[in-house]
Amino acid sequence: MTVLVAVAQFATGLDKAENLKVVREAITTAADAGAQLVITPENGMYADPTNVGTDRGYPEPLDGEFVTGIRETARAAGVTVVVGMAEAVPGETRGYNTLAAVGPDGELIGVYRKVHLYDAFGYAESDNVIPADVADPLTFDLGDLRFGAMTCYDLRFPEIARTLVDAGATAIVLPAAWAVGPAKEDHWATLIKARAIENTCFVLASAQSGPRCAAQSMIVDPMGTVLASAGEQPGFALARIGADRVNQVRRVNPSLANRRFRVSPA
Repeated sequence: MTVLVAVAQFATGLDKAENLKVVREAITTAADAGAQLVITPENGMYADPTNVGTDRGYPEPLDGEFVTGIRETARAAGVTVVVGMAEAVPGETRGYNTLAAVGPDGELIGVYRKVHLYDAFGYAESDNVIPADVADPLTFDLGDLRFGAMTCYDLRFPEIARTLVDAGATAIVLPAAWAVGPAKEDHWATLIKARAIENTCFVLASAQSGPRCAAQSMIVDPMGTVLASAGEQPGFALARIGADRVNQVRRVNPSLANRRFRVSPA
């Protein structure tokens, strides 16, 4: 059974109400196009790439307005959704950078809290975000595929993708807000393809669009072939994917079976 998947692409900012509207519209539009799974970018609830915001109380709990709105939208559209949010932590001024997965019944499937924070290229995500402890990976099944989740800067750490594959993932969802900069777009495309090729799995990369982020959301197959791309402008890309392609590639390239090392947390 194949799955029609969509990677949405848009830019969010400091207005959480407007951001929720943008995310909900993206989910509904992709669902209307036939998508069964919609991946949306990192920081969909709140984005402040230049640190100009003065409201430090923007993170929300998982039962807050943002996730509640997403659950309503997923249920109404009958689709599975992955969204990015700032999750409140009681007693802390910083929150988690969290992915929430919601099923077509509107129920919360699970969460992934970002492990690798973007303290690089002159930026310090840890000023506002708590690095999460390594935990069991977020995975969920749809059609004949198992999806595993990671976030943006995690892309630069191949061991987290391998951990997802060790948990049975045949497709990786990658919400991101990949910052623009010298060579950054090339890094983005190269690393997405590398994670797909070395793990012989699909990668579904959903990115914030410009001007601060690189856009170029894409769906890549286990051979590293780009099946669909959203380009530069807000919108989404669609592709149909299934386990038959994963199995075909893994027969030709059995690199997972041939490996001699295992991954363990640092």
